[in-house]
Amino acid sequence: MNEVVLELKNVHKSFGKVAIHKGVDLKLYKGESLGLLGGSGTGKSVLLRSIIGLEHIDSGDIFFKDKKIDQLSEDQLSKIRTQISYSFQSGALFDSIDVFENIAYPLYEHTKLSYKEIENEVVKMLRLIDLESAIHKMPSDLSGGMQKRVGMARSMILNPEIVLYDEPTAGLDPINTLNVVSLMDKLKEKGLSSIFVTHDIPSAMMLCDRIVVLDQGKIIFNNTPRHFQSSDDPVVQRFITSKG
Repeated sequence: MNEVVLELKNVHKSFGKVAIHKGVDLKLYKGESLGLLGGSGTGKSVLLRSIIGLEHIDSGDIFFKDKKIDQLSEDQLSKIRTQISYSFQSGALFDSIDVFENIAYPLYEHTKLSYKEIENEVVKMLRLIDLESAIHKMPSDLSGGMQKRVGMARSMILNPEIVLYDEPTAGLDPINTLNVVSLMDKLKEKGLSSIFVTHDIPSAMMLCDRIVVLDQGKIIFNNTPRHFQSSDDPVVQRFITSKG
C-alpha cells in the first residue's frame, strides 16, 4: 500500500464568508479504503465533490496519480470521472429507465462496446451485487438499499481506480447496511481504492484501513481503526461515544 493514487495538498474552500476547508492534506493509497468522518456541516461531501470537479476549490492542489486535476476543463474532467467514480448518497438513479439501462448508461456514454458486450457487463455487475432478478425493474420498484446498490453498480461499471462513497449506508436498516458494506468489501478485494464518507462508525471500522476525522476545516485525526478506538483526542472520543 505504498503507491499514492490521490493526494490533496493544503485545500481551501469557502462558500461566501463561511470557510469549509482550511488547509486539508490527505493521501489515498492504492487498494486502500479510507473512512472520512466528521460532524454535519464539516464539508465531507464537499471534499468528495471537489475531487471530481463538482465543486471548485479556492486554493491548494488535488492530484490523481501525480496529475493535477483541480483546474481541468469539463471535457478533461469527464475522462477523470471514468477513473474516479462518485457513488451518490441517494443512488441518483434515473427514474424513467430500468435497472439495466441505469447501469449500462456509462458504457453507452464512454465506450464503443456493442449492445451484447454491454449486456454481458451489466449482468456481471448485477451478479456481483446479487440483484440479477432486478434487471428489468424500475427504480421505484426497488427498496432504498437496492437502489443504493444499483447506484454503486453504475459507479463501478467502468472499472474505476477510485470510488468516492457518499454516505452509502445512511437511512438503511441493519440488513441492507450489511449488504452495502459487503459489496464495498468485495470491490475492495478487487483492488479498488476508496474514500468512505460516513457517520456509520461500525461500518467504517469493519471496512476501512484508515480513519480520518475532519473538524473545523482540517484533518485532526489520521490513523488506523485500532488507533481510532483507543484515541484520547476529545473530538474522536465524541464520535466514539455518540456514534458520530
